[in-house]
Amino acid sequence: MNPAALIAELLALPQATLLAEAGALRDQAAVPFLTYSRKVFIPLTQLCRDVCHYCTFATAPRHLSAAYLSGEQVMAIARAGAAAGCKEALFTTGDKPELRYAAARAALQALGHETTIDYVVESAAQVVAETGLLPHINAGVLSRADYEKLRPVSASMGMMLESTARRLCEKGGPHHGSPDKDPAVRLASIAEAGRQSIPFTTGILIGIGETRAERLEALVAIADLHRQHGHIQEVIVQNFRAKAGTKMENAAEPDEADLLWTIAAARIILGASVAVQSPPNLNPGRTVAMVQAGLSDFGGISPITIDHVNPEAPWPEIEALERECAAAGRPLIERLTIYPAFAGQPDRWLDPVMRKAVVRLSEADGLARAQDWSPGLDVPAPGTALHPLGTGASGGFVRRDVDLALAGAVRGDSLSPGAIATMLTARGAEAAEIVAAADQLRRDTCGDSVTYVVNRNINYTNICTFSCTFCAFSKTSAKGGFRDKPYNLSMAEIGERASEAWARGATEICLQGGIHPSYTGETYRDVVRAVKQAQPAMHVHAFSPLEISQGASTLGMAVADYLLMLKDEGLGSLPGTAAEILDDEVRAKICPDKLSRAEWLGIIRTAHQVGLKTTATMMFGHLEAPIHQARHLADIRALQLETGGITEFVPLPFVHMQSPVYMRGHARKGPTWRETVLLHAVARIALHRAIDSIQVSWVKMGHAGAAACLGAGCNDLGGILMNESISRAAGAAHGQEMSIDTLNEIAALAGRDLVRRTTLYQPVGANVSPS
Repeated sequence: MNPAALIAELLALPQATLLAEAGALRDQAAVPFLTYSRKVFIPLTQLCRDVCHYCTFATAPRHLSAAYLSGEQVMAIARAGAAAGCKEALFTTGDKPELRYAAARAALQALGHETTIDYVVESAAQVVAETGLLPHINAGVLSRADYEKLRPVSASMGMMLESTARRLCEKGGPHHGSPDKDPAVRLASIAEAGRQSIPFTTGILIGIGETRAERLEALVAIADLHRQHGHIQEVIVQNFRAKAGTKMENAAEPDEADLLWTIAAARIILGASVAVQSPPNLNPGRTVAMVQAGLSDFGGISPITIDHVNPEAPWPEIEALERECAAAGRPLIERLTIYPAFAGQPDRWLDPVMRKAVVRLSEADGLARAQDWSPGLDVPAPGTALHPLGTGASGGFVRRDVDLALAGAVRGDSLSPGAIATMLTARGAEAAEIVAAADQLRRDTCGDSVTYVVNRNINYTNICTFSCTFCAFSKTSAKGGFRDKPYNLSMAEIGERASEAWARGATEICLQGGIHPSYTGETYRDVVRAVKQAQPAMHVHAFSPLEISQGASTLGMAVADYLLMLKDEGLGSLPGTAAEILDDEVRAKICPDKLSRAEWLGIIRTAHQVGLKTTATMMFGHLEAPIHQARHLADIRALQLETGGITEFVPLPFVHMQSPVYMRGHARKGPTWRETVLLHAVARIALHRAIDSIQVSWVKMGHAGAAACLGAGCNDLGGILMNESISRAAGAAHGQEMSIDTLNEIAALAGRDLVRRTTLYQPVGANVSPS
């Protein structure tokens, strides 16, 4: 449909029909929540060369104590925002004040700059470097050169189009005397932002004298720019508020019906993928109605600074807005100033410096990290075994795709990666329902017993020639961690440790290490021999697929033949580690010289074919997205349905603290609490009727965290892990060993009994406490 016909149709449509169509269109995006950005407002200068007749933000030098905020003032605001949990620093300025005011030119000169934009660049760079807040810059009409300066220090930018009605710039109009409000000038600036690949916010201001048709023309112009460049993140529908002391102080404000009509029209013109927002502080009591009209976002909300553009309208309390959104049937979720679709394509939309800042504040789906909790940190768990992700009382609906996936899982269907990924993005009531469904499947499959094995870890060397960017265990080079020195255990020491473990009641020795440059396939055989000679009855659970590949290649043997050789020596099973994420796109970034996805799956398949059981793992929460996690789960299920050789699935949340990839600014701070609990729950659902046991790692999660995952579909606590050292090397605070008494306490937190098992899930009988 051509623009003129679309505008005519929208103008003729009954309002009730328009609102219903807009709400349905918004729901097509399958986003079951509403968003906002937690921000601080930094009004770098309130000087402006324009004289908009409704504005109280812009003022004259005589009304200001200083033309610009000082660097100290900027940083004080930013630090206060960071302390209050903000993630966005909204920089606002007037348009080119130095072209109008001598005071602005003098102030800039004293600050060492010629233009306002240059000072914005300096200020934003300092804020990013010292606080980690993400600058969103609203500095008016900008040129290509301006954008090139600002892009390295901003995660997003914005400028209101306001209107394309040129007549509003004529004498008597609200934009008369404001050269930067010329619609052609503003459209050209927005277009240039698109050419510079800048995630952009724009919008319209309604009620300043424009007609409804002119509003639609402006929205059509924005949609056209987005079709050309793909850079419009969100469009604001801002209703005019009459302000005392302005030329329009007595002008009529648009009523609620007019606002809702415009929100709905914006949604229909812009489609499902572009966010439509309206400021909540300008519209108290209208939340439910705006959501029903197609609204998806509430913009930036500050817990500490006022809205300097609308100082008469205080921000709503975020908790109060959460309750209003719940009444509208959706939870309110914090986002970053850059939207997920843009954050997920950083090579296109972000400067490298900003990319690091964004990833530090992101969840896997590109939304804002909701809590300070990270795996391995000694901080309280945000959830409990009874309510790992809350009760869902904060509101929200369950998507039809999620309902269908849950029903399919109960039947034993193999879910598609897309369906699994959808569940991994759940929040609010939907996430709580997924957790509850997972725990019911656990109960139906495993009963209420929590299992564990008495074992000892022997990491026989931390010297490794591989270059996994996440690894802090390897001590071959400067990429290593800081807790341990390089070592290489002798076979005698391995045998002694096996005997010590047997004396303390262990039935399993778990053996893994770095890929030592001098190790051959004979070395790994000698490791198995050392254990079996010391303790013939000990189960040897040893060697990742990478170690198996290394051993076989050094001897020139086929993997199957090499595994049979190790089995003859006493190898009992393999840990399915070194899987990380089974997606070659991710592996190319975190472990480029490691086994490919197909090679890892092939070695595990071969182990099953020669009669060796394995576990399967996933290390998550670093660079990957939900779809990568989903593909991993789908691959594990498909392999298990083929071979039946996997005893358990073990999600391993990424411990970030000393990890090189995190320290370089390329990885997240591990998964969030929601992501971690949900991954365990979704694993139970996706692997139902394929793998019965889902294990939670107390090493990564701590006591309370492990108990919470027992309430999210997990049935196993792994082993007591005497001498676990890999997670400790990465910075985990949780111990190197767990007593059976403490495992009992963890199970009790979930209201469950603890039962000892063997490596291959046979009962042992009475618990034997290590001494």
